[in-house]
Amino acid sequence: MRNFFKQTFASIIGTLLGLLIFVGVGIGGVLLLLVVVASRDTGPQLKEQSVLVFDLSLNITDAQPSSNTSAILQTLSGEESNRASLRTVLDALEQAQQDNRIVGLYLDGSRSTGESSNAGFATLKEVRQALERFRASGKTIVAYNTEWRQKDYYLSSVASEIIVNPLGAMELNGLSSQPVFFAGALGKYGVGVQVIRVGKFKGSVEPFTRSQLSPENRQQLQRLLGDVWGEWLNAVSNSRQVSTSQLQAIADNQGILLPDEAQASGLVDQVGYFDEVLQRLKQLTGETKESRTFRQISLPSYAQLGRRRAERNHRNKIAVVYAEGTIVNGQGGTGQVGSDRFARTIRTLRQDDQVKAVVLRVNSRGGSATASEEIQRELQLTRQVKPVVVSMGDYAASGGYWIATDAHRIFAEPNTVTGSIGVFGLRFNVQQLANDNGITWDTIKTGRYADSQTIARPLSEQEITRSQRTAERLYNIFLNRVAQARNLPLPKVAEIAQGRVWSGLAAKEVGLVDEIGGLDMAIQYAAKQANLGNNWQLQEYPEVRTFEARLLTQFGSSLRLLFQDDSFEQSMPVLLKTELQKFQNEIAALQAINDPLDIYARLLFDLEID
Repeated sequence: MRNFFKQTFASIIGTLLGLLIFVGVGIGGVLLLLVVVASRDTGPQLKEQSVLVFDLSLNITDAQPSSNTSAILQTLSGEESNRASLRTVLDALEQAQQDNRIVGLYLDGSRSTGESSNAGFATLKEVRQALERFRASGKTIVAYNTEWRQKDYYLSSVASEIIVNPLGAMELNGLSSQPVFFAGALGKYGVGVQVIRVGKFKGSVEPFTRSQLSPENRQQLQRLLGDVWGEWLNAVSNSRQVSTSQLQAIADNQGILLPDEAQASGLVDQVGYFDEVLQRLKQLTGETKESRTFRQISLPSYAQLGRRRAERNHRNKIAVVYAEGTIVNGQGGTGQVGSDRFARTIRTLRQDDQVKAVVLRVNSRGGSATASEEIQRELQLTRQVKPVVVSMGDYAASGGYWIATDAHRIFAEPNTVTGSIGVFGLRFNVQQLANDNGITWDTIKTGRYADSQTIARPLSEQEITRSQRTAERLYNIFLNRVAQARNLPLPKVAEIAQGRVWSGLAAKEVGLVDEIGGLDMAIQYAAKQANLGNNWQLQEYPEVRTFEARLLTQFGSSLRLLFQDDSFEQSMPVLLKTELQKFQNEIAALQAINDPLDIYARLLFDLEID
């Protein structure tokens, strides 16, 4: 059967290669056309008295999106990528604050079509602070939406003028998290689950072993949500001059505000249609009422202007390294922190004399324990020769905290999810499921544990004991790493560990974090520690792929589109599509775990806070 698939696959590849050779001249012509079109493109233009447009549905990632459509393909399609890195957003807002051609900023919620940005609250906190600085410079921020959801409003509450559509509404009902539990279904269908874990709060395994949260897990999640919600209340209260008690009363007694209620509560300034917002923006940019629209430039386009001005080759560099995604052994793929690839990057930066400091930006729920240790070792060696500073994003939990421990200083946002110092292992078996359907196995082996990786049977008591011993050894290594790096007594670390998750605010209280602040603060601290003053350049890693690589990726994507029909997915209701996406993410998390010891330091499932 394996040879059948191999030969069939080879035949298909051969046919495709032949087809590519046959149309090679045509593809070459297309590539030439792309280059010609690109050469004629003068890039984004910025007029005097323009408004910077920030689409609230913009997906903000930590690192530069490596799969963005190239500028040439964007030119051909007439579409603009709806993704940008956090660094891009922050730099663009800082530049616009000082740019006399920019007279204001428009926070546009009209294009979100029921879906908010995928950025977490810690990321939005950094963007929100940049918006506060923009407004403090004396420039106007106008925000408009039909349905103000809490994430969008958290960002937009800094605006000078907040407008809601007369047929819209405003969500203010607090935050919630709704973990999914599979134990009942697994038991029903005869799938066995065995768990190895260390840490009473290590709730990652609970979806497979329970039908509801354990008291310990409920306690930590309640504290975490309370801290994140407290940050939301305080931020909105300060911006809108509405007390936190008033906001909490609305959340407890109303949940959804109609437009006139939102205005009466002081949470919006005006109830109006989009055409009225358009007239306000025309007025701001000096356009007449008869003009078709206002002078504007989107944030991604404005960022391109800033990048062109910033191109230079400086001898003093601060490297920002993005550890975003699941930590896995090996090279890793998209959305993963591969230990081999990541360790090699850190090693190269340590040996580069032009790199004077390293800022590690962590946005990871963890993953493989051995992979985390490999990365942590390289950072430990780097700390001995140059400053290493950590900036925590939405998540720096479990293995994500493991790799952060050896920094000279750790920065986190108050709503960062961090800690989760604990380990676990999961073993599934389908013995009952198979036997109930007439499937059995027989085994021949030369050693007692030769078949210990099978799914045909549960682990024996001796095998469980062996795995538990491995988990406890890794947990003790984790504890000692934290105690030594954070200069904390081991009993204190053991007390605050146990797999418990903390908000950034709480993590600072218990000593796991040094300072509340974002990526900008971490970079400035690194520059200061390296005695660079203002004489340095930022370099980001992993570097964005070349145009040629991206073009080939885009071509491959176009081929794949020929063989799929997404009309069914497009027709699905948003809520159903969201739930299906959660299940896909959970399956992907299971597929990503590849630790050779089968022990993991990870928040296994996404902790969705809505």
